[in-house]
Amino acid sequence: MQLVAAATIAVSVRSGRRALLDWGADDDERRQELPGDEVIGDADLVSTRAITINCRPAEVWPWIAQLGQGRGGFYSYDAIENVFGCEMRSAVRIHPEWQHPQVGDDIRLHPNAALGVAVMQQDRALVLHGSVPIGRTPPFDFSWAFVLSAAPSGATRLIVRGRYCYLRWFGGLIVEPTELVSFLMSRKMLHGIRHRAEHHGEHHARPSTVGG
Repeated sequence: MQLVAAATIAVSVRSGRRALLDWGADDDERRQELPGDEVIGDADLVSTRAITINCRPAEVWPWIAQLGQGRGGFYSYDAIENVFGCEMRSAVRIHPEWQHPQVGDDIRLHPNAALGVAVMQQDRALVLHGSVPIGRTPPFDFSWAFVLSAAPSGATRLIVRGRYCYLRWFGGLIVEPTELVSFLMSRKMLHGIRHRAEHHGEHHARPSTVGG
């Protein structure tokens, strides 16, 4: 009886963990090879989260292009990020000066921490790569992909994939316990991007009422 209970708990924990890691993504998206997967070929942990946005990819892309601290932010819980000194302020409009990320550019997560642009495909994919500097050797290597694909009826699927490779014995001890926080922040970010893209599109599509 105890073995059955333990097995049930283990299955529930595993199922719950996968639900956090793959929030919003369907089976095909979880298995799909995405731009940037090659950056970290042998990953110890992979998350694939997704959301449908009722705009075309080209209308969502400007919000992806301007991601970063000191730029458009990450459209998540700024107040929480700022407790840790991120100095984050998520943009509510598209900024032309932040629309041209290039491979090799640094995209900051914090004033003192940045990821580099590893892949840039206009209107399609932005992939960031790097780690958090702790000692001489980072505890893990990380890639963060933002991928847009056209969905039926002119909508867009935004897929965000994180891939971790542990470089030191304690790498997993840093990454694994933070996955709940990562899930909450990522879900807010996905909703934040969707709200901005859909609102911006509606605003520009609304016919003028000037002159009757």
